[in-house]
Amino acid sequence: MGKKVRIGIDVGGTFTDAVAIDNETYDVIAKMKIPTTHKDGVAKGIVTIIQKLLSENNILPEDVSFIAHGTTQATNALLEGDVAKVGIIGMGTGMDARSAKKETSIEHIELAPGKYLTSTHEFIDSSEINDEMLGEIISKLKDADCEVIVASEAYSVDDPENENKVIKKAQELGMFSTGGHEISQLYGLKMRTRTAVVNASLIPKMMQTADMTEKAVQDTKIKSNLMIMRADGGVMSINEVRQRPILTMLSGLAAGVAGALMYEKVSDGIFFEVGGTSVDISVIKNGKVMIKYAQVGGHKTYLRSLDVRTLAVAGGSMIRVRNGEICDVGPRSAHIAGLDYECFTDAENLKDPLISFVSPRQGDPDEYAIITGEKGISYSYTLAGAANLLGYVPAGDYAQGNQESNIVAWKALGDYLHISAEEAAQKVIDLAISKLEPVVQELINEYEIDPGFVMLVGGGGSGAVVVPALAKKLGYKWKIAKNAPYISTIGVALAMVREQIERSIANPTDEDIKKIRLDVIEKIVQSGAQEETVEVSIEVDSQRNIVRAIATGATEMRQKNLKNSIISQEELIKLASDALGVDSSSIKLIAQTGRWNLMHSQTIKKKFIFKQKKSDVCMIDREGVVRFKGSNTFYHIFEKRELESSFLPFVDEHTIYSDANATIPKVYLFYKEKMLDLTGMQTIEQLVSIMEVEIESLTDTDTIFAVAYQ
Repeated sequence: MGKKVRIGIDVGGTFTDAVAIDNETYDVIAKMKIPTTHKDGVAKGIVTIIQKLLSENNILPEDVSFIAHGTTQATNALLEGDVAKVGIIGMGTGMDARSAKKETSIEHIELAPGKYLTSTHEFIDSSEINDEMLGEIISKLKDADCEVIVASEAYSVDDPENENKVIKKAQELGMFSTGGHEISQLYGLKMRTRTAVVNASLIPKMMQTADMTEKAVQDTKIKSNLMIMRADGGVMSINEVRQRPILTMLSGLAAGVAGALMYEKVSDGIFFEVGGTSVDISVIKNGKVMIKYAQVGGHKTYLRSLDVRTLAVAGGSMIRVRNGEICDVGPRSAHIAGLDYECFTDAENLKDPLISFVSPRQGDPDEYAIITGEKGISYSYTLAGAANLLGYVPAGDYAQGNQESNIVAWKALGDYLHISAEEAAQKVIDLAISKLEPVVQELINEYEIDPGFVMLVGGGGSGAVVVPALAKKLGYKWKIAKNAPYISTIGVALAMVREQIERSIANPTDEDIKKIRLDVIEKIVQSGAQEETVEVSIEVDSQRNIVRAIATGATEMRQKNLKNSIISQEELIKLASDALGVDSSSIKLIAQTGRWNLMHSQTIKKKFIFKQKKSDVCMIDREGVVRFKGSNTFYHIFEKRELESSFLPFVDEHTIYSDANATIPKVYLFYKEKMLDLTGMQTIEQLVSIMEVEIESLTDTDTIFAVAYQ
């Protein structure tokens, strides 16, 4: 048996990418790109690319331990208005009936100009529900061309019985159906219903795709179950996609930054996934990606997805000229115009160049610049060409062009505009930066990221076209992610973690089971899974006296490299110095426990005749990612058994007392593999009750780091 591999597939609008990754080292073994098979269905392309990947790299189907794919299908269906009509059955009773009727009636949602997600609404009093009535209402909605039924009742998250009755009846009548409680466990009837309606509108199409895709993978003889990327960076089974396709919406955006964080040590950063037509910009803070509720057609939903801003600024963005001056970059790209880039052709194709202007799409102004050589082939001027000309694209980068032809092209444009080639390219770069800069500054302000510590990270095929120039203008550090052109596909391949522990135990006790469960959870979290997503199954083989614990979980979307060397004290001090913005001489490594390094800086400031002590704390994990940094922050180290004798006095010391109340500090705890955020607690009683549950599995002598600040 060969080494185990993970396969990631990313189905895009133009290309389908696949990567094979070593399951132990996370090294990329193979990568492949083929045109997406729209005509014959996406599934055919998936079969083709998997078979090529396996055969050309001598990978056996049984060696594939994990396979996942990211799909833009749900997103595209919404963007194109290719969705099913939904029948809503709202329910409520008594005092709640009137408001429930209003909140379960969802207005038509405009998905694209002139394209709507439409629904028909019926309401029934929950106290009068019976089988015959449900049959009549569902048949009525079916006659109104509804393809999917949504059941939505006030407070169904507490008791979903009535929603389940509707779902069961709809299925009996041969209709797809779902309930608000299946989509979200949060109160807020209108938002829960709206999210359920968006989800329902995608079900018929995604059922068809899921069936075809599942069969496609089975045809390749791979035994591992196909997983699908979710919008929050995790993955889910294909059965779950059939029920909750909305979770795959925007998953393509999650995959790129998930891949980048596996390879790059980013504490606070802005990630740019730059393609040919657009750039997706997302935020990393304390080594984690920022997530918020997604909007559909301008309406909020309960779908948790990455906070991503998309702009039409990318490698293929075309150059616009008006009144003899460069006036804009994009929004059209060379791809849309059906043209190749000027910087990727041979210089001989640009002999005797002629500058002219085109309208890429009907209704566009004819001011997009192109260059045509004596052979009669036209090429588009692009942002990639400008970045290459000015030396922003590093040697060997995916976006590096042919400098000889690029110089010819930009000299011709400069001559046409009566300026130098470099001036023309700089004008283009400045225009692109003017669009990106406000978005970056907005994200930095919104998430309160320290500008002195932020890192701009480029991904996608054109990361180097945008990021180095933007970083230079803003004065920020930057890097291009490893394997940047395949970063999304890598993110898909690494999106799920699975760990297993086997022990020889005769007649295992409850304590034995508890112990192996805790151990496998710790192991999977070390491997990069988020603890709250971990699911554990226990198998007891009494014939062979073996207890087996299997854990699966979604990745924490952070850098992970099993070959990492231990970070030296000097490196830790440098990281903390950069993070806190203080001189390295003031920083000390106080202690280490689990994955955590506790760094502290104490400085004395003179103000008139007074001296003020300033205490700053920085928490760095074993990969060198700064997971917490705080000014005027205090730390405390204690063992679990010292919760009352040592930890509570520390919290009390930093509590502000007034006549009205006591304001406890914001507290984080760090122990073993865990970072526990207790900053939302309002009282010491709340804080302690949550804390006791969370640290229950620790032994009395396990070490805990606490940090507190007001």
